[in-house]
Amino acid sequence: MDKKLRQEEKLPIVPPLKVLGHRTINKRFGWWSAVVMVESWGRKQVCLYLWQKKGDRWARKQKFAIHNQEDWGLITDAVESMISELT
Repeated sequence: MDKKLRQEEKLPIVPPLKVLGHRTINKRFGWWSAVVMVESWGRKQVCLYLWQKKGDRWARKQKFAIHNQEDWGLITDAVESMISELT
């Protein structure tokens, strides 16, 4: 499946969450991961979602929300301190 087609499928996110933007990270072997900017009750957050294909629908397996830039700084610092150990 090409990248353009992967981006066109509607995200399986329902109200009250409103999708403001998204980028698919990976979509294969029955798994779909994406970074999504959502608005909920007037507040924005960036979320990392992981869905698994169940029959003809996508079921959410994980959601990790980043609520502010301070939290993002802590996350990126922690990841950067370990990422060089990956092969």
